[in-house]
Amino acid sequence: MQSFYGKTAVVTGAASGIGRAIAKRCAQYDMRVVLADIDQSALNKTENDLRSVGADVLAILTDVSKPDDVGTLAQKTLDHFGNVHLLFNNAGVATGSTIWDSTLDDWKWVVGVNMWGVIHGLRVFVPIMIDQDTECHIVNTASVVGLLDKFSSSSYQVTKHAVVAISEQLYHSLVEMKSKVKASVLCPGWVRTRILDANRNHPTVNQDILYKDQDLKGDLESGVPPEIVAEHVFRAIHQDKFYILVNADEYKPLIRMRMENILEESNPTESDK
Repeated sequence: MQSFYGKTAVVTGAASGIGRAIAKRCAQYDMRVVLADIDQSALNKTENDLRSVGADVLAILTDVSKPDDVGTLAQKTLDHFGNVHLLFNNAGVATGSTIWDSTLDDWKWVVGVNMWGVIHGLRVFVPIMIDQDTECHIVNTASVVGLLDKFSSSSYQVTKHAVVAISEQLYHSLVEMKSKVKASVLCPGWVRTRILDANRNHPTVNQDILYKDQDLKGDLESGVPPEIVAEHVFRAIHQDKFYILVNADEYKPLIRMRMENILEESNPTESDK
């Protein structure tokens, strides 16, 4: 995509973290921005912040785990702006630990937002974009842990692997049909976000395991600012780049090691990362 000016962008998880940074970057490019989030208060703040700098904004309270909510998001976007050119399937949550220690509610919540949220977004928006027959781009937010074989939250890692696979399938499907719609998958390393506070929106999940993990909190606090991630994302869209790895250099040897283990039919290699 060579120009962003005047385009319509839909951003899920837009009220904080990477989503908020992407939305702000959209506004800087004079795009029309649709903000979607489940946190009404934070959504209102982001909307007001963007309006204060002259952005054309529409904010819609959305639970991406619910297909009807995502359908409403698309319809309101079309009713208000008439089209959509960029979709950022960015909403994400994290909780739990091992596969068996995570409760069923933990699993349903994380899978519902991280995986089904992306699927719902694609099922609703891709046909719209294809029918528009104009230059469009989709970015699905995964994580570098979606390329690795070990992480402290099993449910989070499982869903991020799923997002990578879904994005790869999307890419191939669009290429095969020679569509003007392009796709990317965002796989950042540590980013300074409030993801450990995400369970404020789902009080029945196990709030203690990840939040009390001081190493994990330290890793997040030492991560790159979300604005750096947004900068990389738009550069990748401009270059039609599929895999977007940000702050992930230290993990590339582990990604390579995992691939080598698979090809050599070796057991996974233990790592302290």
